[in-house]
Amino acid sequence: MSDEVPNIPMTDVPVTEVPVPEEEAWFSTLDLLILSMLAGFAVYWLFFKNKKQEQPVFKKLVVQPMAGKIDDPSFINKMKNSKRNVIVFYGSQTGTAEEFAGRLAKDSIMYGMKGMVADPEECELYELSRLSEIDNALALFCMATYGEGDPTDNAQDFYEWLQSGDTDLSGVKFAVFALGNKTYEHYNAMGKYVDKRLEELGGTRVFELGMGDDDANIEEDFVNWREKFWPAVCEHFGVEATGDQGSVRQYSVTINDDIPKEKIYTGEIARLGSFTNQKLPYDAKNPYLAPVRVNRELHKGGDRSCLHIEFDISGSKIRYEAGDHVAVYPVNDSDIVEGIGKRLEVDLDTIFTLTNVDEEASKKHPFPCPCSYRTALSHYLDITNPPRVLLLKEMVEYARDDKDKEFLAKMTASTAEGKQLYNDWIIKDHRNILAVLEDLPSLKPAIDHLCELMPKLQARYYSISSSPKVHDTSIHITAVVVEYKTKTGRTQRGVATNWLKMKKPDNGIKPRVPIYVRKSQFRLPFKSNTPVIMIGPGTGLAPFRGFIQERFVAKRDGKPVGDTVLYFGCRHKAEDFIYHDELEDYEKDGTLTQMHLAFSRDQEHKVYVQHLLEQNSEETWKLLENGGHIYVCGAPADQFIGDARNMARDVHNVILKVLMEKGNMDNEKAENYIKKMQNKGRYSCDVWS
Repeated sequence: MSDEVPNIPMTDVPVTEVPVPEEEAWFSTLDLLILSMLAGFAVYWLFFKNKKQEQPVFKKLVVQPMAGKIDDPSFINKMKNSKRNVIVFYGSQTGTAEEFAGRLAKDSIMYGMKGMVADPEECELYELSRLSEIDNALALFCMATYGEGDPTDNAQDFYEWLQSGDTDLSGVKFAVFALGNKTYEHYNAMGKYVDKRLEELGGTRVFELGMGDDDANIEEDFVNWREKFWPAVCEHFGVEATGDQGSVRQYSVTINDDIPKEKIYTGEIARLGSFTNQKLPYDAKNPYLAPVRVNRELHKGGDRSCLHIEFDISGSKIRYEAGDHVAVYPVNDSDIVEGIGKRLEVDLDTIFTLTNVDEEASKKHPFPCPCSYRTALSHYLDITNPPRVLLLKEMVEYARDDKDKEFLAKMTASTAEGKQLYNDWIIKDHRNILAVLEDLPSLKPAIDHLCELMPKLQARYYSISSSPKVHDTSIHITAVVVEYKTKTGRTQRGVATNWLKMKKPDNGIKPRVPIYVRKSQFRLPFKSNTPVIMIGPGTGLAPFRGFIQERFVAKRDGKPVGDTVLYFGCRHKAEDFIYHDELEDYEKDGTLTQMHLAFSRDQEHKVYVQHLLEQNSEETWKLLENGGHIYVCGAPADQFIGDARNMARDVHNVILKVLMEKGNMDNEKAENYIKKMQNKGRYSCDVWS
């Protein structure tokens, strides 16, 4: 029903005239007409206007409650007691693999099976050999690859077990979906290894390895694999789809009206009160609130911004090495948060809890609860990136207008037309969830359901641009502030960099930022006399600033220091040549043996670092022959260098050409030479995707 007051025509109002003398009439005809209209309006207001908008009904996930010991650490016993036959393990660094695992577990219900999600870090994986004790049991693995072919943090123990273990997995049915990025040398290495190793240990593959490429559209890769995977499962186990394709709610919501303030999360990552009562040690679940010591602009002109930020780690006992990464937990733009609250007409300060209806799920809550909707949207949910197809599919029933409902249904359909529509309207137009809600006026989902479906806001990782040998009480980062206009005319801003640029010390007050250090394999050679070539355009210079500081200290201490060659590029020397005073000083004192600079737009033809590397092929070959190491670092935010990942490919091709021309190798020998360098740690890339 429309929210407008109905326009009641005069002829439709029943009026009864009472034959009384004029001087005795209490109400005239006009009075009666007005009273009738008021009565009609009152009825409308009471029964229609204030009637709450009916929300679509979504079924709750139905799971068998576990009988017996609740704290049983055995995942096999948990599966038996709760009558599950599908377990989905995930190796996740950014949350995507975990999200896909959850979707597969929910899918199982539609095929007459019952699934559960499991973190391999919390399981004894040797129990996989017992999986055949359960009828029609299936183990699924969503495994992401981190860095240069490494397992994610939570899959490290699983990886080591697979390498050293000789468990007999005969009778174990499995399937693997791998997540990675094609631009990396070891594309989907972890998923490939798990798939291969499980078969070697006697497991039976029920469907081919899925390959997700984050450089393209990883969700589309997953959806395409998933659509073929479940029919194969049905055929293998002789089960049939139930035909029930309806949405299922994984979490139940509770509104907390009278919960004490000290029991409410306000942005903490794991432990309640951890931001007010900091305790060692500091890690991903317990970040350190580091005071911002310095926050200054590095660019000297132009319309872009690049920040140099120093985090004070005095007294924190945090240790780092040059080449490590620092993770920053950002806070979302308050304008987007307020916009969602306004659009959905909710009180953002309402305290709520989302609780997994599956008591045996590894995640009891999708994020720390209880908290306010404002806290969830600000600290825990990714409201800036384009929403995934699954979220939009769940939103279809909330659209009150048939056109909006039809549009959403078409865009989320598993058809070529639907995929193209999603790519055009969501991806290319950079629509976040607020933009979707604004452009589809009749779409008004329940905010708790939206919070259930939104992906988690992840920490942002930055290459540390300092060395502890020079800066032992601070960690430096170098970050380009991301901000651009979308095709819809909206301004898109990078979550972390735009939040960080406001964190400036003022009158002795140092704002604090949650951080932790993640170790990296991006390391200088152990021997300081080993030659190095560092290729880092834009903020790709960051880790090399730390490397150069290390070599400066070695040289100062009288140690033999090998050739140190830097390739750096930016748009204009006068605008965005970051740290140029420092670099020129290092060149003068001999710390930098050579500094090759590419200012791409200071001349008619664009020149990039890979072009200079090719020009200096003789120098490059000599350094490689002397055991030199090559390092490449870049970030997509540095648009002036083109795509950083393409830059890394171009550098690879230049090195290949140098080996063929100066080393007299054919293509195959040159490729093998590069692979040997990579295996020995002599060729390292730290390219952010």
